[in-house]
Amino acid sequence: MKIINIKRKTKREKRYSRQMGELTTRVTYIKKYFLGLPVKTLHKYRETYYGEVKNCDDCILFV
Repeated sequence: MKIINIKRKTKREKRYSRQMGELTTRVTYIKKYFLGLPVKTLHKYRETYYGEVKNCDDCILFV
């Protein structure tokens, strides 16, 4: 068993941007785990409809 793991997980989220409005997109989280417990999110990104990879800072989470 490893002590420190890095895992990648993709899930669907509703996001909102001023230019596009509300959109449902796949967001990928890269997290660091210590003994199976999540410690820190290293990176969070999303893929656009055109295949571009963008950081999630430009869109806010839609609740």
